[in-house]
Amino acid sequence: MAAIRLFALQGFAKTSTRELAEAAQVNVAGISYYFGDKAGLYRAAFLEPMDPTEDLARFTDPALPLRDALAGFYAGFLEPLRHGDEARLCTKLHLREMLESTGLIDNGLVGSIQPLHDALVALLVRHFGLAEADAELQRLAICIEGLGVQLHVGLDINEALAPGVNTAVGAIDRWHDTLVRAALAMVQAEATHRGVALAPYPKRTPT
Repeated sequence: MAAIRLFALQGFAKTSTRELAEAAQVNVAGISYYFGDKAGLYRAAFLEPMDPTEDLARFTDPALPLRDALAGFYAGFLEPLRHGDEARLCTKLHLREMLESTGLIDNGLVGSIQPLHDALVALLVRHFGLAEADAELQRLAICIEGLGVQLHVGLDINEALAPGVNTAVGAIDRWHDTLVRAALAMVQAEATHRGVALAPYPKRTPT
């Protein structure tokens, strides 16, 4: 956590091993012992919080109706926001890596989110009764994902624009309902674009 915080706020190049050891209240030799070097610690800080296994289990059951599958998909996106600073720091670290790349953005971040994207695409393929995904369906999946990504990337901005939208009692649950409704609307828009009639979704009472 000390490494996540310092790397997120200062970047890889400007963070020294001495700072990391002091922040974690350990001997500096511990970095080389457990991680090899500063780059190894950075890789661990960047990649270890991202394990898609549990998130995949939330929405990949083929028996789930589309609404329930999308609810499970967004539950994975929103779960980190229930844990405060850790989610914010991980997001900042990933954004900093995009701007000041050490190479992990290519072989780390993409590899960790590819299974989630592929599973969402497979869900949409089943729903639309297609043999395989086309470019339009890939774009739809990316748009659905983008709704969740924006909550993380724009967390502070969203709160400044609409105070309480992230911090009010029950805010995360309300975001969950909104995301699912918006995603269903996007799916319906794609169906209309394709000229496909979809079964109506049962209405849910807002929480």
